[in-house]
Order: sequence, then structure tokens, then C-alpha cells
Amino acid sequence: MPVQQLAELIRFVRRNSPFYQELYAHLPERVESLEDLPVVPQTEFWRANSPRDNRLLTAPLDEAVVFRSGGTTGSPKFSVYTRTEWEEFTTAFGAGLVTAGLRPGHRVADLFYAGDLYASFMFILDSLHRSPVANVRLPVGGATSWESTAATLEEFRAQVIAGTPTTLCALADRLVAAGRPLPDVELLFFGGECVFGDQLPLLKQAFPAAEVRSIGYASVDAGLLGEAVPGEDPRVHRVFAPHTVVEILADDADTPVTAEGVPGRLVVTDLRRRLMPVLRYPAGDRAEWVDRAAGLFRILGRAEEGVRLGPVTLYTQDVHDIVAATDDAGRITGVQLVVRRQDGRDELLLRLAADELAGEDDKVAEAITTALLTGRPAYDSAVSAGHVNAPVVEWVRHRDLAVNARSGKLIRVVDERPHS
Repeated sequence: MPVQQLAELIRFVRRNSPFYQELYAHLPERVESLEDLPVVPQTEFWRANSPRDNRLLTAPLDEAVVFRSGGTTGSPKFSVYTRTEWEEFTTAFGAGLVTAGLRPGHRVADLFYAGDLYASFMFILDSLHRSPVANVRLPVGGATSWESTAATLEEFRAQVIAGTPTTLCALADRLVAAGRPLPDVELLFFGGECVFGDQLPLLKQAFPAAEVRSIGYASVDAGLLGEAVPGEDPRVHRVFAPHTVVEILADDADTPVTAEGVPGRLVVTDLRRRLMPVLRYPAGDRAEWVDRAAGLFRILGRAEEGVRLGPVTLYTQDVHDIVAATDDAGRITGVQLVVRRQDGRDELLLRLAADELAGEDDKVAEAITTALLTGRPAYDSAVSAGHVNAPVVEWVRHRDLAVNARSGKLIRVVDERPHS
């Protein structure tokens, strides 16, 4: 990473973004190393990045595309890209699709979701459009009926299907039940969530000739994160150099992990984005270096900033805020999010600590789960559709909450799902 390029970017954001100006107020005038910068505090970042009275952006919102990054209805989160930034974003990701397995002439069905400010459908379609190899794009979408989707895939003999694992499995289930496997499909490109081992047999029945591969690693807020790397482990990705810089930080400090095979929190710096700068931004995932010199890392699941349940992202702070707002008596002394697999679906267990367990705990638990589903309609819809299980509450003593063995700090998110 050129020192001059980074130093200029830091000067730019300090001069034009009130948020970064305040965050970097304690730093010397000239900063040339990422390690000299603090990691972005996500709560403050999103509070500054409001649609009105924005303190994060470096310029007025006059020319941009706006996407929803998640959050509850009470605290929506938005990400913006200028026309040039979006073109660079999708061009780089489109080049990565070739590494992932896209071949000249491939007929690709885009089954990601569109509308309501979602980015994934448009992002994949534009990435395919800007990919360096010719391809035929079939913009089906994720909300189309399975009958119509299947008919399109059969009519055009689609060779590649791109979508979330939830969408791919839901389609596969319908195809198997109808006795309509699709032998022409060569690749299943998944993104947005993990593919788990218990999903593979179903996908194999519906798409007997297809390989299941990551489409690449990116998010609408953090931007480019990792290019897919073909191989037995779909969790391994390569840094999108020179567009972004990826760091893996120690769990109990903001110091970079340099050793391979040591887990930590993944943070990203985008060297190209200027309107909504991203410098040492927590991507929300844990990772470990596989080959640091080659920029290869393995995704290990969600970090403490958020959780991914099937197609739904929940920010940890949002869940804590909902619990606090619902706990009128102030009895809850600790909150831990546990993500697990139950009956072939993702499930959120809210582990709540209380000094005294009382008879009204069931009512409190019901109020919290209702508030959570109401505040996050996408979560409620995923539960109704059978894509994920309904949230569950478990009451414990504070001493029963999992803590970091080294620091003794509470672990806000525990991912009990098998590595995928």
C-alpha cells in the first residue's frame, strides 16, 4: 500500500468528514500508517451516518446510489456510493467472478433480492455486466415464484445460478419435490451467508452436476472484502488489492495478527471510496490468515458487531437496545447472542442473565422476541417463510455467560454453528 496514497486519504477525510475529524482529533497532523488510526466504533459510525444532518459523508448527497445496510426500523443504516465508486466496486468484483469460476458464454441467473434499497441483486447484475468475460445475464430475482424461476432456468438452460444459500435451498426443495432436477447447472454461486454441510445433499439432488462455490466476499457497507478462491474450502478468499486493505486484529486489542492460523476480527480500509469513507471499519466477521503474503484468509463466522441468520443481518447493538427497552424492571444484567443450527436452519438464542429468576420471565421473553421481530421485519419474514427459526430466550445467571478465557470479558456473540 503506497504510503503517500494512504496519507492523502487520511488528510482528505479529516478535512471533509466531521465524524473522522473528531475521531482523529488526537492524532498528529500527518499519519502514514493504518496502525496509527483507531478502529471505527460502529455505533458512533452509524449514528453519524444518518440520512439527515449527516456527519460522516465528505460532501452533500447530490449524486449517489443509496442502499440499506440493515438495522432495525428504529435505527436504519444506509450506505452510499458515487457513480464512479459503484462502477469501480462492481468492475473489481466482476473480475473476481472469473476466478470464482465464471466462463465465457455462461448463462447466469441472478436470484438475489432487489427493491427496498437492497443492493445484492443490482450488485451481482452490474458485476456480471462489467466482468471481463462475455456472459448471458438472467435477472430473475429472489422474490419470483419457484415455478417461474424454474421455467426460466429450463428454457435458457442456465449454467450458473447466483443467490443466497437460503434461496438456493428453497428452490432446490421445490425442484426435488416436483421431480424437476436441473442437470445443466454447472455452478451454484452463493453469497450473503454461509453454506452448511447439511444443505449440500439437497442442493446435489436438485442440481446434480453443479459445484457449490462462493461468489466472493463483499458487503454494501464495508465494500470489497475478498475474491473467491477455488478449492475445497469455500471460506478462503483473497484480498482485493489494490482496492482495499484487510487487517485481522487480535480479539482483545486493536493490534494486527500477523501469524497464520490465528483467529481475529476482520477490518477493512477502502482506498477508493471518498463520499462515505471506510477506514479500519469492522466488517463484522472473524477470520484467520491462510497465506498472509499472498493475501489469503479464511472466514470463520460473525464477529461481535453482528450476526447473520440465513439471509438476515442483525446488529448486536440493535438487539441490546431492544432488550433494554423491553426490560422495564431493569432485571437483565447481561445479554449474549448465541447462533446455532437447529433442524437444518439457523436459530438465534438470546441468553439473558438475571440475578433473580421470577415467574414472569416467560412474559418478558415473549415481549423481547416480539419486539425483535417487529423491529426487524426482514427477520420476521424469514421466520414466517421457514428460512430461519424463531428466536429463543434462555434465562441464566450472570456467571453462566461465556467470557473470553484470557481477558475475562463477556463474549457478545457465540457462534455454535459448524464451520462451513
